[in-house]
Amino acid sequence: MLTLTPNAKEKLQGLIEKADKPLTGLRIKADMMGCAGIKYRLALVENPEDDDHIVECGDINLYVVPENAEILIGTVIDFEEKESGSGFTFANPNTAGMCACGKSFAA
Repeated sequence: MLTLTPNAKEKLQGLIEKADKPLTGLRIKADMMGCAGIKYRLALVENPEDDDHIVECGDINLYVVPENAEILIGTVIDFEEKESGSGFTFANPNTAGMCACGKSFAA
């Protein structure tokens, strides 16, 4: 379903280890943002919600909001550090050519 690159795994593991409370994984939610595409919301959490889909990526658990499971299939999550900033990136094959407002679609 979802894949973490080695950079993403390393960053998440470091964040989990530095946390003030015991965390078990990363909860992922994808919000449709009109023609802008998808906004990914990430939160390190102590426990998943009851209905979350759990994806094991080595030592890291990903908790996917149920209504987002289908749109996230095949997504690769990476962590990049650049001069302009750093952060998680998402290569989602399900969004190529997609207009999230539902009014136009690529053929």
